Amino acid sequence: MDSAVEEGPMSSSNGIRGMEKAVGLGPRWSRRHWSRAHHHAGAGRTLALERAPSRWSRYQQYIGKVTHAVFQTQGTGRKRVLVATDENVIASLNLRKGEILWRHALGETESINALEIAAGKYAVTLSAGCNLRAWNLPDGTLIWETHLQTAASAVKLLILSTDINNDRTNDLLVVGGGLVQAISSVDGRLLWTADLADVGSGGFLPQETSVADKEHKLYALGFVGSSKLGVAEIDLSTGAKTQYKEAELPEGFPISDLLAVGESVVALDLAGSSIVSGTFTGKEKITLELTPVSSIYHDVSGNAQLLSLKARGVFVISFKDEVIVVGVDSETGKLDLVEKFNQPIAISNTLALSDEKQAIALVQHMDSDQTILLRVIITDGWKDEIAKDVIKLEPQRGLLQTIFLNSYTRTDKSHGFRALVVAEDDSLSLLQQGEVVWSREDGLASILDARMAQLPLERAGVSVAQVEHSLEEWLKGHVLRLKSTLMLASAEDVVALQAVRLKNAEKTKMTRDHNGFRKLIILLTKSGKLFALHSGDGHVVWSLLIPALRSEHRTPKPEPVKLLPWRKPHQHALDDSPVFLVVGRLGPGPNAPGVLSWVDAYSGRELHSLKLTYPIKQVLPLPILDSLEQRLHLFVDGETNVHLFPNTAESLSLFNNQSQNVYFYDVNKDGVIKGFRITDHIEDFVFSTRLLWSVVFPSDSEAIATTATRNSDEVVHTQAKVLGDRNVLFKYLNKNIVFVTTVAPGPSSKVGLAAPEDSWLVAYLIDTITGQVLHRVTHQDVQGPVHAVLSENWVIYHYFNLRAHRYELTVMEFYDNSRAETKGVLQYIIGRHNASAPFSSYTYPNIDVKSQSYFFTSSVKKMAVTMTARGITSRQLLIGTNCDQVLALDKRFLDPRRSINPTAMEREEGILPLTDGLPIYPQSYVTHSYRLEGLRGILSVPARLESPSLVFAYGLDLFYTRLAPSRTYDSLTEDFSYALLLITMIVLVVAIGVSWVMSKRKELADKWK
Repeated sequence: MDSAVEEGPMSSSNGIRGMEKAVGLGPRWSRRHWSRAHHHAGAGRTLALERAPSRWSRYQQYIGKVTHAVFQTQGTGRKRVLVATDENVIASLNLRKGEILWRHALGETESINALEIAAGKYAVTLSAGCNLRAWNLPDGTLIWETHLQTAASAVKLLILSTDINNDRTNDLLVVGGGLVQAISSVDGRLLWTADLADVGSGGFLPQETSVADKEHKLYALGFVGSSKLGVAEIDLSTGAKTQYKEAELPEGFPISDLLAVGESVVALDLAGSSIVSGTFTGKEKITLELTPVSSIYHDVSGNAQLLSLKARGVFVISFKDEVIVVGVDSETGKLDLVEKFNQPIAISNTLALSDEKQAIALVQHMDSDQTILLRVIITDGWKDEIAKDVIKLEPQRGLLQTIFLNSYTRTDKSHGFRALVVAEDDSLSLLQQGEVVWSREDGLASILDARMAQLPLERAGVSVAQVEHSLEEWLKGHVLRLKSTLMLASAEDVVALQAVRLKNAEKTKMTRDHNGFRKLIILLTKSGKLFALHSGDGHVVWSLLIPALRSEHRTPKPEPVKLLPWRKPHQHALDDSPVFLVVGRLGPGPNAPGVLSWVDAYSGRELHSLKLTYPIKQVLPLPILDSLEQRLHLFVDGETNVHLFPNTAESLSLFNNQSQNVYFYDVNKDGVIKGFRITDHIEDFVFSTRLLWSVVFPSDSEAIATTATRNSDEVVHTQAKVLGDRNVLFKYLNKNIVFVTTVAPGPSSKVGLAAPEDSWLVAYLIDTITGQVLHRVTHQDVQGPVHAVLSENWVIYHYFNLRAHRYELTVMEFYDNSRAETKGVLQYIIGRHNASAPFSSYTYPNIDVKSQSYFFTSSVKKMAVTMTARGITSRQLLIGTNCDQVLALDKRFLDPRRSINPTAMEREEGILPLTDGLPIYPQSYVTHSYRLEGLRGILSVPARLESPSLVFAYGLDLFYTRLAPSRTYDSLTEDFSYALLLITMIVLVVAIGVSWVMSKRKELADKWK
């Protein structure tokens, strides 16, 4: 999203209008979700139980899309469900309410392969294919950890029903990378290892396993090359390989999927048209039978895909629009059709009700996505249906994708069932007795982009009493505050005062306030769902599973990419609402065609959508508005042609007037930056481009680490900086610049591993109109990763110093010396020194660069800058640290003009004495004691007042707060006691009157003497 407009920026309205009709509220979340995370060092857990330290701070915890789940309902303790997610999180949830009891984030590289409960008291996870850990169920404490010699893919974790080492607990089995390893569940010791790479003729790689508990044997199934099927038999007590059998596959049968169904094996060919099946136990030789899929089910539509139920005698074949259940004869391996479904269904894990009885849950969507049919079936014979419920889900959930089944015993000793379901929007819900017990919006753990929007104006027909406190409540609150100030409040008064303050902090009025604090936080998630959260208390105002980003069964799912403001109505409009544009792709990869969706920010409705025939490489928002206040956008396709939106005659006319002044650039992964200009009008709304310039970096020795540009909505209050000696430095405020850093070796190298003499960082400041390198500086003996932020006339970037073994922050400020010859007041007002005067990149730049480097204490994940309404308030640098906290650092500490002994004039100017490091105070952490696991972004937007800045940070967790970098100099605090002020004024007036009377009497008495 990189664009530039020559001859200065075009102005546009920044106001937002209201909406005439009432705003519909979505499902409201309870207060506990916006709460403080309490960390117990000894227990290693995170509880969401405490309130935020300030009334305008909000904190919310999530876990991500659940991929594994295990129920723990035995015993008399707290019922819980253990879950693992695609965000590499393991968590324990309260089964009754869905609250997080404890949670651990394992890191970006530790994808969780399996989750089980061992010995009835440990949650065992296998991550990254080789890290096996046991966690204490009640509090999440790490009990033991074992590193295994396995591959990161195709790894399985099994809980055995036998005790190998006689410690009275069942042990664990890990299969992967040609190895079978038995591990003690008590202490994580390796009991035995079986290497299957050398069995038979060699080259055997197991893919499936089957455990025979009664015989204490493990069967490992896999392929030998592409022509043989192999089965290895292992003694679970010793790990000895007792038997190995091979069978020739039919000629020309390329394997796609392999399943172990009880004592039978089932394999599907690559074309999805034929199945090989056979029995691998009880016989010396494996006999395979080839069965065409069409002979099992005649109405085949599309290629088949095997799905494992882990049940005896049955498996599932999924087609494009149908799903069939197939039975396997345990003696002959023959296949027959058991049941068919004419629509996609979701199937649960197999649940053992007894030694001989297994159950499974099936979910079908009925007339709409909201209504489902949940059936529980006994897998043996596939005839007994023991439970059937019709359940209505919450709106905007989409299709159910994953089900985890659990049973409980009713008072009449019969089996009852509960199901944990994961929906298309990555939400998590518990279903029981035909109802939704609880639901979690865990799709908010995977936010791709975030924006903020104004709430609508309050209309005349809306009663203020509906949303504000009554006069009685207002007076009661101030009386309680007065009692608290005078230390006259009783215990009941303190409780009442806390309730009043909590109520004041949770204002959820759906109209904007005078100070601009109430906002809508619009969030785009990885699942293609759009959320609108109220900044007052964080409840979900509305949510939308974007129809244009939903996929059909067995087709590539569209991927959301970016969220952009499309229309911002001016501030006093009542009938128009903001509109956001969601940009996506119709498949994986950057070359997939694009898809666009326009969504109303107040109602959450998709206004319309459009599927494109070309990929979207870049989106260029232009500072041009049409009569409907829609911002014009350019979409760059794979051939570097640009497409204009909206597709109207008015937008085309507006763009033609400015098309010669529109430039943009592209950063190539190969180390090339290219600048383009709009040239010819090809067809209706398509324009060709011409390459103007390119900057080629030496790709054999350097790699682009990061790029940074100025925020297009940034407001600069003054173009000049007045020094202590009354001289003036003019800021270089070119909006068409990009800051680029390159590093050697590449940015992917780990910190501290490269040699200092072979490492360096080069920083460039490049004009995107002409391609001219305005400034270049080299840092020797440093290494990435590099994070940078560009604001006004300064840039700050972060890197690692290999010589000092410390992180550093470098600041560079740019000043325009060509504007320093005339300094008259009249020139400042009407002359070329005015900030709104046109600026051209083709004029010769005479830039003075001032820079300084400081040691910093930690690594950085994200960097941002506070934004205020008029740019008067001093800025703060928002740093997301490696501890998953957000630090607010005053820009004054990063002044390049700091010196060891500042002069009197410099001290008057506010320049601090120079130190080698930056001071970090505990009060500087805006997230307080919170940890934002997996921090991915920091968003700062201005309020209507100048002093505050609204900050929203997101990752696995969400955090919202209000900052005042220069204190709240233009407003009173929300808990300001107006009653105390009024009483003080009355007392002063009475005291003045009494003093005046006493003075007159004394004066009269003196005259009589």
